[in-house]
Amino acid sequence: MFRRSKTETPATTVTDKVGGKGRPTPTRKEAEAAAKARAKAPQGRKEVATAQRGARSESSQKVRQAMKSGDERYYPARDRGPVRRFVRDFVDARFSLIELVIPLLLVTLILGYSGNTTLRQWGNTLLMVMVLFVLLDMVMLRFRLRRELARRFPDESTKGLTYYAITRALQMKFMRLPKSQVKLGQKLPDTYR
Repeated sequence: MFRRSKTETPATTVTDKVGGKGRPTPTRKEAEAAAKARAKAPQGRKEVATAQRGARSESSQKVRQAMKSGDERYYPARDRGPVRRFVRDFVDARFSLIELVIPLLLVTLILGYSGNTTLRQWGNTLLMVMVLFVLLDMVMLRFRLRRELARRFPDESTKGLTYYAITRALQMKFMRLPKSQVKLGQKLPDTYR
């Protein structure tokens, strides 16, 4: 069953020299370069791990620099493409209520530690109202973004874009990566190809 049939003969080439290595002898320069490369290559497990760590560090440094400068060649896969760039610009060009959360949290913290029960209740109410307004803002962002995506990119998949937009909108503007390329209220270009 697993044996060769007797009709098959192994293919041999007439030009092969008996006992030959099948390739030309390297020159001294090539042999020395190969020896240096072997000597430079990490030999042990620790050296391999150190080399991999250095490569990862260099790669992440390139990504960080690209995220700050706007060079899309080195962006992670989740941030690449014209659709993702439009979503980033759409979120960055609009005012988000999340920008007001930090100052209001400070106000509610001060009101909470004031010792006055009425002020504490006002602080809690203010905090709950702010959370509701932020949730309403995120729902409105979703509907407006979906409408714009359907208009601008009718053939593109919108899977995951709402989550991408909401997570970007929930960050303070100065903390967003990739850095914002548009100003607040700026009109967005018609094409993103």
